Amino acid sequence: MLSLLLVDTDAFAQIIDDTTKAIYGPKTVLKLYEQDVLEGRYTAVPIDTTLDNLHNERYWYNDTAFYQHLGNIGTASTPMLFRAPDKIGVRLGKNIFDRYAYDPHKINYYDTRSPYTHLKYVQGGNGEQVFEVLHTRNINPHWNFGLAYQILSADQQIGPGSQGRSKGILDNQAIKAFTHYRSENEKYDLFFNYNFMKVEQIETGGIDTTSTSAIEFERFEEAPVYLTQASNEESRNNLHLTQIYRLAKENLKVYHTLDYYRQRNEFVDDAIPATLIGDKQPNPIRGEKPDSTFKGTTYLYPTFRYSTGRTSDATQYKELENTFGLTGNNKLSSYKAYIKLRNTGITYSAIDSIDTASQIPDSLLAAGNVFKTVSSSGNNDQVFIGGDIRLFYKELAELTGVAEYQLAGDYRIKGMARIGGAYGSLERMSFSQSLVQRFMLSNHYTWLHDRDNIVINRIGAGLHQKIGKRQHIKLDGHFTKVERWVYFNEEALPAQATGDQDFWGVSVAHKINFGPLHFDNYVAYHNTDEANYIRIPDWLVESKVYLQGPLFRNALFLQVGVQGTYASAYYGYGYMPVTQQFFVQDAYTVQGYPVAEVFLNADIKTVNVFLKMSHINQGLSDPYYFQTPLYPGMRRSFVFGLTWRFFD
Repeated sequence: MLSLLLVDTDAFAQIIDDTTKAIYGPKTVLKLYEQDVLEGRYTAVPIDTTLDNLHNERYWYNDTAFYQHLGNIGTASTPMLFRAPDKIGVRLGKNIFDRYAYDPHKINYYDTRSPYTHLKYVQGGNGEQVFEVLHTRNINPHWNFGLAYQILSADQQIGPGSQGRSKGILDNQAIKAFTHYRSENEKYDLFFNYNFMKVEQIETGGIDTTSTSAIEFERFEEAPVYLTQASNEESRNNLHLTQIYRLAKENLKVYHTLDYYRQRNEFVDDAIPATLIGDKQPNPIRGEKPDSTFKGTTYLYPTFRYSTGRTSDATQYKELENTFGLTGNNKLSSYKAYIKLRNTGITYSAIDSIDTASQIPDSLLAAGNVFKTVSSSGNNDQVFIGGDIRLFYKELAELTGVAEYQLAGDYRIKGMARIGGAYGSLERMSFSQSLVQRFMLSNHYTWLHDRDNIVINRIGAGLHQKIGKRQHIKLDGHFTKVERWVYFNEEALPAQATGDQDFWGVSVAHKINFGPLHFDNYVAYHNTDEANYIRIPDWLVESKVYLQGPLFRNALFLQVGVQGTYASAYYGYGYMPVTQQFFVQDAYTVQGYPVAEVFLNADIKTVNVFLKMSHINQGLSDPYYFQTPLYPGMRRSFVFGLTWRFFD
């Protein structure tokens, strides 16, 4: 009898083990978005475990759009395609690291039947590194909590010390904590997340084209650079809380959103090279009476206002925003109306000498050890009203309208109509310049400009359609008129265009497969002949062809293919590290250059892994290429990455 019991116990244990393996997996880890709940969509969806774009660098970050950057992963970047500000009213305007930050309004929340952890890791041969660990679990069936930690790092590719040993150029660390709670009667939802990111980027200023040795180097790794002791640091904190309460089921809900945001940026150069300071400098000891500033020799430091020995410029921006609103939805419509209260404050500081720099002997300026801080600050309170309405019939037709108005200030309005996969849209936006465009306090720059609002008018149309079982096409087109555009000019100073900036563009994204053979193509064309101060390459292409299918009785799922990316030649934006801004320039052409890579993506149970050789065409045409003027793109590199998921 005892032996029978032991047999039954073993059999029962085996059933439990098998059942456990079958139950806990990707389908039991569901993700949910705050915006979906606001709009009445409560269906959580399983996490994505596909191999698509696992190898693609754009998909290693929180924003997957096309960006112009400084060659290394994680470095200062600006969108390659035109993008209007994501909000009206006061905004800081220092966005070079936005691409890599967690967005508090777009964070995934989870609902898990078991603890879930994922590890993401990418390692490149030229020092590229991406790491993220995320853990989340349900405290009970109605409450989930999670944490994530992210690292981005890269090695310097140009300048002294960039060869033969690692020299870090980037250190980006980020944390997010998030939780979602839903009451047992399902009348109340709470979404909360906290995000922190700190970035340090070593600034080289790019290849020094004024140096006599610049024309002698054979490889860009050997090229001299402008700066050797400069860096940009940015830290930011986000606290986001949304509460939703159902007064009359889905017909009427009230909600409140609290957002607190702090961002600090600091540019430091502790050892300004003597070659960047003008040759003829006044000497007060000899009785010379100079101007109020010294002149510099490069685009980086055109003037020295306070010191020729050291620079330390900083801004700190704080924003507190409360939104109170009503929302509701039914089978044919949804609506939202709200009032938003925003309070902002900013502090500027720069290192100043005891007196003006021009009145201190050169020896003291060079020492750079007697300083005080000059600062300026400002506060702003704003009130917004807004809302949206959406009328729809199943998935066949949709009509939407969105509007927001800042009292006695900015506004935006957008309408869209869709029938099936075809749509048309109209949008108008009037917004003020950013705080950085209005005022700057720096050792090298200063300005104060009040300007008229910028206006963007945009009309768009397109077709997103699945064709049979094997094809999917997205065709989009737009015409954009920008009035009174504010930009940074050739001297890296803010300016307002006198004429309109008109441009138009079309893009096609097409996917098709023939059995295991897949083609995935994206082509965009933009015409900016009537937009002198908006820089977009005429052609932008990303094309991928790969074989996909299972092996070894479905134990392994594989993708093997080739991908190419190409942007046509154009006068790309220059980069100014002192102000953390990209500026219009006409001195350097970013050449049209294709970058090709071969990749292998594999799915092995709970592990997704990729291997790729990037920039395999290096040296076949040009010896190197530039992502941004003076900043060359990455060399050929072997890259390895994986995503490992744990479901218990």
